[in-house]
Amino acid sequence: MREPTCVIVTGAGGNLGRATATRLAGQGVNLVCVDRTPEVLAALVESLPSKAKILTFAGADLSSPSIAQAMTEAAVDSFGGIDGLVNTVGGFATGPVDGDALAQFDQMMNLNARVALVTSVAVLPVMQSARYGRIVHIAAGPGLKAGANQAAYAASKAAVLRLTESIAAEHRGNRITANCILPGTIDTPQNRAAMPNANVADWVSPDSIARLIAFLISPEAAVVTGAAIPATGLE
Repeated sequence: MREPTCVIVTGAGGNLGRATATRLAGQGVNLVCVDRTPEVLAALVESLPSKAKILTFAGADLSSPSIAQAMTEAAVDSFGGIDGLVNTVGGFATGPVDGDALAQFDQMMNLNARVALVTSVAVLPVMQSARYGRIVHIAAGPGLKAGANQAAYAASKAAVLRLTESIAAEHRGNRITANCILPGTIDTPQNRAAMPNANVADWVSPDSIARLIAFLISPEAAVVTGAAIPATGLE
């Protein structure tokens, strides 16, 4: 069975990205850690095992195809290939369907759907050449069914789901899998500050989602593709 040797983690400086990078680095995976902020990436690298092989790619606007292509080329130059893409980049905003909805729709589609598409398009040729790959995107429950004030966000996450399903169907013959995770409320400092009265016992830790991501990246998950996997249970 083939163990992953190089995995790109986008949004690596965020709560989920950092947890994912930490877990994969502990498993000896070579990482390409991508984030907009160099200082955040530097702090991440400092926190990882000293023996971990890490390439950082900072200042990246991954809605840009040229930047995503540069990220891909840097990964190949450093590690010889790309076995996995874990895309944790995304945004969240709510609002009614009214006169201001279009701006929010464009924002959510860019952050969530476009980044997922652009990064997938960038890495897929490398995976096709190797006839192997793992792609994991982060979707959300509203992508399956929207609630009030969720139109733009839900539409963007639904687009991520449909994109992932299409990638899975198109590339199963090349042993490339593509899956989505649908987290519950993630236990982060930002969410605790935004919802001080919430019952955090029902929330999901970033590390528990990172463990699921590590499984989907692994050879053991070869038969799982095109899935939308809820990550809402309790540890």
